[in-house]
Amino acid sequence: MRTLVHPGPIQPRRIDSIAGGVRTMTFRLRTGVSLLEAATAPLVQVGWRGGTLGFSGGAFDPFRYVMPGPPDDASHVAYFSAPRAPAGITRIEQANATFGWHEGQPFLHCHAAWAEPDGARRGGHILTGDSIVAETATVEAWGFLEIEIATSHDPETNFTLFQPSGASAAGAPCVVARVCPNEDIVTAVETIARCHDMPHATIRGSLGSLIGAHFTNGTIVPDNATEVLVRAGRVSSGVARIDLLAVDGRGHVHDGWLERGANPVCITFDLVLVRD
Repeated sequence: MRTLVHPGPIQPRRIDSIAGGVRTMTFRLRTGVSLLEAATAPLVQVGWRGGTLGFSGGAFDPFRYVMPGPPDDASHVAYFSAPRAPAGITRIEQANATFGWHEGQPFLHCHAAWAEPDGARRGGHILTGDSIVAETATVEAWGFLEIEIATSHDPETNFTLFQPSGASAAGAPCVVARVCPNEDIVTAVETIARCHDMPHATIRGSLGSLIGAHFTNGTIVPDNATEVLVRAGRVSSGVARIDLLAVDGRGHVHDGWLERGANPVCITFDLVLVRD
């Protein structure tokens, strides 16, 4: 399994996880406003301190995004491409997002795959404040009143990242976690489930970055950084399986079931497990 050397000191604790209660909500994105406003306003209104959400369908115009890319200097191991802005309607295939707070304001970290106006299937990291909802979509969300998700500077990666905080409750129905770099995401899910006595669970929402990607069908994405989102994932009798969508540095989309023990996190991974 490949690893990357980050610019800062390695954090001793490689997985942060907190168990707590969970709420669910389904709503429609409001058109004519940014994705940031459309997706977070309903969650703020009901008092959520953090959450994960997903949606399929809907469209944006204008639409702004970035893709994973090489770093400009030694201050990061990977970075983002220059922003891209296809002219016309961009239609979403699937999107996952983490909802939390940045400098006291609602914030959204969103990865997706989509069809651009030329028909090409591409993906990456949506600039949610600059992308305007042109056609609505139905959002499924899972949220937390006691667990807060907020950004903070991560010395290891030198990025500002979402981090969960709060008191963990034994036997709670949900776990919110952040997985650090160079940890295999499949075995990390199994570790989280075992630590919180969740032999059977479903991954909800969830997104992050991996060092490339290795799928069980033999497909290998060799990039140092891919933007990813979970299409489906479960823990059954303690064993995790993850169906993942990965976007490489050219914006090409790859998907399939992840190979266990071969998919280390690149920068961070936002994960939510809900007990079955």
